[in-house]
Amino acid sequence: MSHANATLTPTGSLRLARCVVEGGWTPARAAERFGVSVTTARRWAGRYRENGRAGMIDRSSRPHSCPHRTPRRRERRVVGLRVSRRWGPARIAYHLGIHPSTVHKILSRYGCVRLATTDPATGAPTRATRRRPTRYEHPAPGDLVHVDIKKLGRIPDGGGHKVHGRAKGRRNSKRGTGYWYVHNAVDDHSRLAYSELLSDERKETAAAFWRRAYAFFADAGITVRRVLTDNGSCYRSRAFADALGPDIKHKRTRPYRPQTNGKVERYNRILLEEWAYARPYTSERERQALLPQFLHYYNHHRGHTALEGASPADRVPNLRGQNS
Repeated sequence: MSHANATLTPTGSLRLARCVVEGGWTPARAAERFGVSVTTARRWAGRYRENGRAGMIDRSSRPHSCPHRTPRRRERRVVGLRVSRRWGPARIAYHLGIHPSTVHKILSRYGCVRLATTDPATGAPTRATRRRPTRYEHPAPGDLVHVDIKKLGRIPDGGGHKVHGRAKGRRNSKRGTGYWYVHNAVDDHSRLAYSELLSDERKETAAAFWRRAYAFFADAGITVRRVLTDNGSCYRSRAFADALGPDIKHKRTRPYRPQTNGKVERYNRILLEEWAYARPYTSERERQALLPQFLHYYNHHRGHTALEGASPADRVPNLRGQNS
């Protein structure tokens, strides 16, 4: 298809061809008049002689034949291995002696779904094969808050293995470096997050964290109605139930199914990638001091794919300091 500023649109090509075929112009004169090459003028004149006005439409640039294309028989072998043995592109490529990218193109050309979106036992497509899967999301902030704990090793003074290398920076339990227990709470609708570095995951600690998290959400104008946690002992305790109070419904994930609490699990990954392991730190104090800065960036400025590029502050108008 010709672009908007093309010299030869279908109408322009027709005028050029008529000047040569019907007007008796030479291809050189017509090429100079329309600002194209002589070869182009001859090509459009030839199409007009063969097909008339219908020949002035742009044709596909796809070649009529491709001698280097994978033979049809080998393509059928690729698809057959995918269906019968459920192999991935790399394994099929190694078996047949061709490049994995070629196998991937063949599978895409024949509409083979990804292995991750099929049932492991039967190979039948699952609901995840939809091109735009439905993302569950509660309609308002506070309808559901995901709560979880992430265990994080502390950095010894002078830096760990990212600074000194794996051998010298190896953790030494006798030095008492220990661990942080990062308690996290993430709102389902807005992805607004609240995190604290605490020394343990006992029931009293989890209960106290939730009281402060609840105050954080309340300060942002969010009324929490439900909380989702895993089945850890601290969350099954009476202390945590008392911290929730009678107005907040407590939901728990299915055993051994962390995907049920997927939003906070994804937040844990972002926390590690963009703060905890974002760069080499020389001490735990240095990393700890940057946590508030990361939380501010995450809540106020970081665009989220699930929010179509918006930040949590864009979905929580009452969030303090959102314009800073």
